[in-house]
Amino acid sequence: MQPVISLTKVSAELGARPVLRGIDLAVYPGEVVALLGANGSGKSTAIRTIIGQVPLSGGSVELFGTARRRFRDWGRVGYVPQRTTAAGGVPATIREVVSSGRLSRTRFKILRKADREAVDRAIDAVGLADRAKDSVDALSGGQHQRVLIARALAAEPELLIMDEPMAGVDIESQEILAATLREQVAAGASVLLVLHELGPLEPLIDRAVVLRDGCVVHDGPPPRAVGQHALPGHDHVHPHTAAEPVRTGLLS
Repeated sequence: MQPVISLTKVSAELGARPVLRGIDLAVYPGEVVALLGANGSGKSTAIRTIIGQVPLSGGSVELFGTARRRFRDWGRVGYVPQRTTAAGGVPATIREVVSSGRLSRTRFKILRKADREAVDRAIDAVGLADRAKDSVDALSGGQHQRVLIARALAAEPELLIMDEPMAGVDIESQEILAATLREQVAAGASVLLVLHELGPLEPLIDRAVVLRDGCVVHDGPPPRAVGQHALPGHDHVHPHTAAEPVRTGLLS
């Protein structure tokens, strides 16, 4: 079976510092793979090499059997970045933000009836249908994350790539996100996601890949001792919020 994601001997640097050191990683159709490891282990960098945000210093990346540098069918891929303001500081409604995720599937960047219906389904999937006209500025951190996931789902992707979708998210949103992913997996989607702890996603995970110092140290069933360290009250610094510790498991 051809993998939907294939990394072979991938190396990458940030500045002059090696971050990935020849890693191999594959995700197969219908599979849910969690990328685990301590801060600075290379998890987010691995994700960013897949979507082309970080250049390779060695090795190769393929998506659906095509070298990433030649891959153009990005409508097949839904990407959810680390938690951020959903509209990037620009005044926008939930529907407007989610609609932007559908543009990769449209011609001439015009949303037709089928596109609008796909946007509605994505918003409903994350439990925000009753707030579709609300400004994203009025949302909580967990709701922002749900909007980002709906934006990725709007393209009806075959592959979801998610970078710490549960980080700093309230319990209600965690449960909604887990239910949403269950539906996507049941429909045949493949998923690669970075996690600090498995939480409510644990029953969905087929395989865990654990990174340490930019190297793969485990590839197989999720090790219970890894990715479960960030219990409520445990402070750890996320790369995207380096100035402030995040209390995982506490409400946003």
